[in-house]
Amino acid sequence: MSLTGKQKAALLLTALDAATAAELLKGVDPGTVQELAVELSYLDASGYRDPRQTVEIARQFCQSLRQERGFHFRSFLRDMLRNSVGAEQAGRIQQEIQDLLQKRDPFLAIRAADLQTLAAVLESEHPQAVAIVLSELPPKKGSELLGLLSEDVRVSAISRMTTIGGAAPEAKTRIAQLVQGRLEGAGAGPQAGLVRPEQSLRQIALLVRNLDKEIRDGVLEAIRQKDQGAGEKITNLMIVWEDLAAVGTRSMQQALRGLDERQLALALHGAPDPIVRRIKSGISERAAGLVEEELALLAAPKKDDVRAARDKILAALQELNRKGELSFEE
Repeated sequence: MSLTGKQKAALLLTALDAATAAELLKGVDPGTVQELAVELSYLDASGYRDPRQTVEIARQFCQSLRQERGFHFRSFLRDMLRNSVGAEQAGRIQQEIQDLLQKRDPFLAIRAADLQTLAAVLESEHPQAVAIVLSELPPKKGSELLGLLSEDVRVSAISRMTTIGGAAPEAKTRIAQLVQGRLEGAGAGPQAGLVRPEQSLRQIALLVRNLDKEIRDGVLEAIRQKDQGAGEKITNLMIVWEDLAAVGTRSMQQALRGLDERQLALALHGAPDPIVRRIKSGISERAAGLVEEELALLAAPKKDDVRAARDKILAALQELNRKGELSFEE
């Protein structure tokens, strides 16, 4: 995540106690204080924890969030605002912060909601609304939510996810507001958590991949009955080349059986280091040495040869996935 100047300033403020931060903000116009508070709220709600993308003091603060249980963001923000602009204006700013966060990301609170409550709310929603909510969730959480829905709702929602790419932002916002309102009525409070939304067949594939095999096969079959092409694409997208870095060692060993050093060298030519390490973890040290020798002899292999070698590995992994035997490591 690339931080803006305001976001860096907001993170730097959190390295201080509320009183010191308020002292620094004296003389700063309320509009600027509000902008900093908005950025601070967004970074907190987004679960930002990447110390490499900010300055050293922000890195140290991010680490302290994991180490010190005594830090409470909401009380820090409340005290900072009250000490800066007074209690009355602080309350108004905090309400405006919530409104601005809602405009920036309408699904922020929904992603953080309790899954049991969210599933209960979505059971009575139109399948198109359920599909849009699922498309805005992280794959793992979306898969867990799918497992909690009834079979009819699950299949209908997944089927509609293949066609929601053209949904207007205004329609999505209205759905988010409706679902969030029902969540609040059900007593499901928001927690921190944000994942960038994906609206593609790949997103559906990731959701389906994490389901239990019996449920997954039923969902895929229902999709194929309505759209054979979409069903096949989703099946193939459940495991792609970029996923190899996370494939379990045992699964990788099974997929690589029968491939010679030449084919492995072609597959590894130009591959990212994590994938190279993962593939080598699935073969013996002797075989890895032979693959290195083959790589050294490859000057400029044909792209079609590299692609064909990688497709063999992918085909083996996809077959394991169809059998429900493919495992991943977090």
